[in-house]
This record gives sequence, C-alpha cells and structure tokens, in this order.
Amino acid sequence: MKIIAIGRNYAAHAKELNNPVPEKPVIFLKPDTAVLKDNKDFYIPSFSNDVHYEIELVLRVCKEGKHVDKKFASSYFDAIGLGIDFTARDLQAVHKQKGLPWELAKAFDHSAPVSSFIPKTDFENLYHIGFSLKKNNVEVQHGNTQNLIFSFETIISFVSEYITLRKGDLIFTGTPEGVGPVQIGDHLEGYLEDKKLLDFHVK
Repeated sequence: MKIIAIGRNYAAHAKELNNPVPEKPVIFLKPDTAVLKDNKDFYIPSFSNDVHYEIELVLRVCKEGKHVDKKFASSYFDAIGLGIDFTARDLQAVHKQKGLPWELAKAFDHSAPVSSFIPKTDFENLYHIGFSLKKNNVEVQHGNTQNLIFSFETIISFVSEYITLRKGDLIFTGTPEGVGPVQIGDHLEGYLEDKKLLDFHVK
C-alpha cells in the first residue's frame, strides 16, 4: 500500500501559501509507515517546531490500474474517507529554498492519519461533498469537492500514467485553505459532511 498525495488542488490554498495554481497535478508520496489509524494520538516529531494540519478527502483504490483512461477512472476507487496530511512546514521551507524534494517534511512516520471509509455510492454527488476540520472545537478548515482544480478522474488518470495503482492504495486529493500549526494538547476532529470520522489528540 502506498499513499499518493496531490498538492495545491484547491486554488485558495495554493494562494494562501503564495504558490502558483498548477496546470497539472502536483504529486508526492508518503510511505505506508506514515499511516495513523483508529484515531490514535499524533505525536509531534522532535525534528520540527512547526507541524501544520491539512485536512483532505481520501480515495481508496479498489483495483490495479495503469494508463487508466479518464472515462474509466471512476471505477478505480470505491470509497471515500478523511485524512490529514501533516506537514513539517519548517523543513519544507528549507527544502523548497534549496530546490530539494519535500519528503522529510511530508513522509515522516504517522504523518497521515486516516479515517474509516464510506462507500462512494453513499454520496449523491461526488462533486458536492463538504468536509471540515475543527481544532479545539473551532472550525479551521472547510472544503467542498466542487472547488477541486483536478477531478478525481483526472487525478487517477494522470497518476496512473507514471505509477501503477494497486488495490488498497490511498489517494489524498488536496487540502482547502485554512491550514495552520498544531501544538501539544490540541484536539482535532474531522467531518465528512455531517459524519465525524477523525477525532484525536496531539501529544
């Protein structure tokens, strides 16, 4: 299992970090050791003083695919959940300045809390799904799939040109605006529509 993550897939988020809106999907990977399940506590790593939350919708890949045509791409995922792409922003800034990859800032252990999944057939319209994140009972992020730059089908087709998708892979589809830092003692709650799927503490 691998995590494929899409950066800058909501225009407002790209702008809040002073990044250009991409013309093609921006891809990075997280290893399976990044996954944090069952709403277990997240521990801030010792190597960063500026870890940020980024709430995202996550697609669960249901079959193997390579060079997937966009018109068939919707059949390659069967469920949707929530994930947080924790990012060591201080490390990321240093690496971006030097033109180096982001992996140390994005792929560290337990940097990808993932919720349970809901069958995609439970959603009336995949491009009108609301999701949000609360920190200490205050909403800090709210997004809707109607604002995606690149659709789920575009992402799957694009990624599969370069990387074979396998059953069980997870695709993080991008975060809306409102990202910010976490501190020890914070309580994070993630909602997919009106369902609370993430609920854990920062240690």
